[in-house]
Amino acid sequence: MLNKSLFAVAILLFNIVVPLAAAELPNVILILADDLGYADLSLTGSKYCQTPNIDQLAHEGTFFRNFVVSQPVCTASRASLMSGCYANRVGLSGALNHTSKIGLNPSEVTIAELFKSRGYATACLGKWHLGQQQELLPTSQGFDLFEGLPYSNDNGPLHPIVKDIPALPWFTNDKITEHDPDQATFSQRLTDSAIEFMQTNRDKPFFLYIPHVMPHVPIFASADFKGKSGQGLYADVVAELDFHIGRLLKSIDNLHLRQKTLVLFTSDNGPFLSYGNHAGLATPYREGKLTVFEGGVRLPLLARYPGFIPAGKVSDDFLASIDLYPTLATLIGAKLPEYKIDGQNVWGAITGKDPSQARQTFFYYSGKELHAVRKGNWKLHVAHEYLTVAGPAGVNGKPANYANMKPNSITESGIKGIASRHGYRVESLPQSLFNLITDPGEINDVSTAHPTIVSDLLKLAEQARADLGDDLLKIPGKNIRPVGMVK
Repeated sequence: MLNKSLFAVAILLFNIVVPLAAAELPNVILILADDLGYADLSLTGSKYCQTPNIDQLAHEGTFFRNFVVSQPVCTASRASLMSGCYANRVGLSGALNHTSKIGLNPSEVTIAELFKSRGYATACLGKWHLGQQQELLPTSQGFDLFEGLPYSNDNGPLHPIVKDIPALPWFTNDKITEHDPDQATFSQRLTDSAIEFMQTNRDKPFFLYIPHVMPHVPIFASADFKGKSGQGLYADVVAELDFHIGRLLKSIDNLHLRQKTLVLFTSDNGPFLSYGNHAGLATPYREGKLTVFEGGVRLPLLARYPGFIPAGKVSDDFLASIDLYPTLATLIGAKLPEYKIDGQNVWGAITGKDPSQARQTFFYYSGKELHAVRKGNWKLHVAHEYLTVAGPAGVNGKPANYANMKPNSITESGIKGIASRHGYRVESLPQSLFNLITDPGEINDVSTAHPTIVSDLLKLAEQARADLGDDLLKIPGKNIRPVGMVK
């Protein structure tokens, strides 16, 4: 693997050969909600959440409604955003917590380091979730500034199930500057810092990554928003998030940066359904977070860049989160690392000038298990167990079936441990083929009617297993890189 120092030299040489003037480099803002469901925007038909500012971003840009993330859980999804790879390739799956000693390997060239190689100012404001030790924090992974949490906001004394978790730390760069911060202030606080960062760096290109904390449980709204939606606390929290995204967009205009700024908005994975009225929805898609049904991995992607991305357009081109890394690298003229990445440049599809650049195939992993393969609009689930909400959904911050959990269930590992911790039950799905155009809810198995398609997709599954492994069949992947680990 090319180490970072050699990579930096290569980048410098590349920039000498193919220079781009700083004035031509666009600012890039990537906004990431946490556990926001596909159906949690008024744009996507929510009956509860009002999101006029996010909707306006879509009206001024393009709404991509066929966009998927690499895995339906926090750490894995974010690892793919930062690396352009399936999370399995970089050794990360699931969600890290306060006891984790691993993270994204410093030898990986992050998307922030690509931007740094082109002279960008960089900031990560929000939830990192890719390692909490100093050498694994954002400031060691290409970001000039980090403010926020090292992992999810439930990894503290406010966790609804697990007790005796230490105080939730708030970082400023590589130092803990606060413990158990007021979670009702997060959306405003992160936006304030984002606006200040833009003001400071308005005269140079910047990459601003805002992985918001909300609406991941436990959810909180400030006094200005609590109870104001009339649709419950979750809708209040989403309304507050939307309001502050509106503040950010207005600040872009006030700084006269709209014409030179690409703004992207999406979520890390689908809704945490077991939390009921404290979670979102993924309608019309099946299931949610922790499953590779579309409800767990399909999210809205909104993109605005005046003069480059069409306004008011809705696109069904197939895109994936792993594609943002090489696409943005191409946009800013950054050289990609020499090792393998899984994303592809989809700028032609994003701008609408070359839809043929859209993705054709995709592998759906849950942890280290291959659960599904997609080609075009055909999606084949291999036989596997999956998690589903058990019985009535949870209420007011408690997950489903919380009262019936066994005392030792939180110590179980694997899929059954996840089920116990979050009020899910384990169900089995036989090999099933779905047409995502006619059956977006993945209800009607048509595998017997399309044996050739099944055979074709099973061959793709074999390729994925050989490359990235599959714990279901005890197959080790040949091309998995080591995770970052603290001794």
